Amino acid sequence: MKWINHQIVTGFIVCTATNDALFTASAIVGAVLPDRVEGSPPKDNSAYWKWRKKHRTWSHYPLIYLALIGAAQLAKEYYPEPTLDFALNLITYALIGALLHIAEDGICGKVPIFTPHKKYGIKLFKVGSWQEYFFAVLIIAICLFAGFGDINLLRSYLNL
Repeated sequence: MKWINHQIVTGFIVCTATNDALFTASAIVGAVLPDRVEGSPPKDNSAYWKWRKKHRTWSHYPLIYLALIGAAQLAKEYYPEPTLDFALNLITYALIGALLHIAEDGICGKVPIFTPHKKYGIKLFKVGSWQEYFFAVLIIAICLFAGFGDINLLRSYLNL
């Protein structure tokens, strides 16, 4: 998915689940983390394909993010200080944003699940296609309906 769609979809999902602006903002930042740590793709054609071959490997391995979430939650148990608790919650939601990024990539390509070297996934749509944007709008509509539970309110948002 395009970065903007990662951020929008992740933001709507986390906002619907938590109804918390700071956690949502943190998840939106984390929604591009797996791609950000890989760096930008090179402009040179041959270097691009070499980079592309390594794209979605260790940086998209969910176990890393799950372990970091576990460590953050464990730290909250051992150091119950309110400021640290708040900071660790923000970090946790950034990591949740990264996990949602990986799940989103898993429906438009392959990502590592069990090991960082073997990728799995389905390709429901091509990155940048109209189907990707349709998927993002569908998730937004589902989140709005789940958050508000009023079909008439949802229709007013979508101008239907």
